[in-house]
Amino acid sequence: MTTPASFSTCDLCDAHKNETSGAFRVLPPVFCEFGGVRRFSGPVVTVKCFEDNSLVKAAVDSPGEGRVLVVDGGGSLRRALLGGNLAASAAANGWAGVVVDGCVRDVVEMAASQTGIRALALIPLPTEKRNEGQRDVAVQIQGVWVRPGDWLYADEDGIVVADRQL
Repeated sequence: MTTPASFSTCDLCDAHKNETSGAFRVLPPVFCEFGGVRRFSGPVVTVKCFEDNSLVKAAVDSPGEGRVLVVDGGGSLRRALLGGNLAASAAANGWAGVVVDGCVRDVVEMAASQTGIRALALIPLPTEKRNEGQRDVAVQIQGVWVRPGDWLYADEDGIVVADRQL
């Protein structure tokens, strides 16, 4: 099993640079680091939601078991899908990390949480709670497909996704 300190996304890209099947993917370099853990990896759980973090909260409040929550927020820059309280829940419940295709808030609290957090940007405005969205579906994150059960690896150089543990 790969431990967080035992991989490099650059090395993974070197090893899979000629991959043409789509089993190995690289997310665009648009994500910023916000969590207290800079390097994380694990099997993917997905949530698809738009300006409503009800399913994000439900996910981080459940046992993470070393997994990575990938949130397809539609790239919205208008509402924060994750904040300090949810980051603390993610850490307490054993989530390796959370990647949000959207915004987050409470930057100081997120930095203190012992989980990896990546997102597009910060905004202080929270979401409305409408209990809308989907969980465990294939999502497109910045044009890259990510599926439940894929493996995500994030470090200081970027984020890669594979169809299996590398």
